[in-house]
Amino acid sequence: MIALCGLLGGLGVALVVDWLLFDPSPPKPKRQSLIRLSLLRAGIVNLSPAKFVAICAASGIVFVLITLALTGSWLFASVFLLFGFWAPWVYLRHQAAKRQAALHEQWPEVVDHLRSAIRAGLSLPESLSQLSSMGPELLRPAFRDFALDYRATSNFSLALEQLGDRLADPVSDKILATLRITREVGGTDLGQTLSTLAAFLRDDVRTRGELAARQSWIVSAARLAVAAPWIMLLVLGTQEAAKNAYLTPAGVVVLAAGLVISLLCYRVMLRLGNLPVEERVLA
Repeated sequence: MIALCGLLGGLGVALVVDWLLFDPSPPKPKRQSLIRLSLLRAGIVNLSPAKFVAICAASGIVFVLITLALTGSWLFASVFLLFGFWAPWVYLRHQAAKRQAALHEQWPEVVDHLRSAIRAGLSLPESLSQLSSMGPELLRPAFRDFALDYRATSNFSLALEQLGDRLADPVSDKILATLRITREVGGTDLGQTLSTLAAFLRDDVRTRGELAARQSWIVSAARLAVAAPWIMLLVLGTQEAAKNAYLTPAGVVVLAAGLVISLLCYRVMLRLGNLPVEERVLA
């Protein structure tokens, strides 16, 4: 039984690692890994994907130790090993979504600053560098790094590309692509283009805010529906009679089926409840 539990736990960890690290779509040049992109979107720039996987493994071990301390069952521990490994990833995605929502509300102000600076006669690099002190507080570090990069290399395209990597945001990609095209091919209607873009972004922020408020309960219900049965299982595991019932072959099948169904239903509920995520154009 212990060997079977270890095999199931190892297989589950391998599947989760494969899902996190490998993208099933065809490889693209300069494509960042899913973990790296999520770290950037969450604003965590000093943590590598390998270290994040190590954190996931450590979390899984902590969950195993806690489960063993409460139930003394390796079968239950192997199940909660998966939840422990998954917990940092769920937290990371939550932080990334939270930060992206905060950034989404800041972009109209950024566009307004750019439009005013350009109309005042500043160049594109100067307009972007000015945002390091006059832009939204959340975005100032990224534009401060842009100013340093441009001052060090005098290469606007390279500094713009590095800025896009730091921001890791679909809206910033649209703004930076507009500025890059204007820089390369020229144009006199950049001010009008930015005005139109700012109006579009404000409408998008308002619409997404209304939809998110209506659908947030779906995501909360999905998390509660997945967590509640397994919390009850952990409580039941502290009782010898209930624990022994799950140590039989039929009990193992019930746990495995419940785990698969829980994860599948959670993914479906999130897909139904989450708003569509914009694809980056400069990734």
